[in-house]
Amino acid sequence: MDKKEQYKALLSEIISKQIVILGPSISVIKARNVSGLSVSDEGKVLEITGDPETALKQLIDQYVELSGQIVKIALGTIFEKYPSVKKPMD
Repeated sequence: MDKKEQYKALLSEIISKQIVILGPSISVIKARNVSGLSVSDEGKVLEITGDPETALKQLIDQYVELSGQIVKIALGTIFEKYPSVKKPMD
């Protein structure tokens, strides 16, 4: 397996994991935001044009950015029940 094939397999696996967590539509949309990645509707990386290391970093950044927001939203609704407690995210 050459380097590019390894990256395709790795990126596909990351997307699959995010599909379990976030659902298929959000996970695939975020993956398609990465320039140079061609991703199937099932989340499989079909092609990488450009530097695969850059694509990997950008893909991880997409999910971290999204997950950070998801965590903040989820915690925000919990903190609403405890108005006297100061939120550490503020």
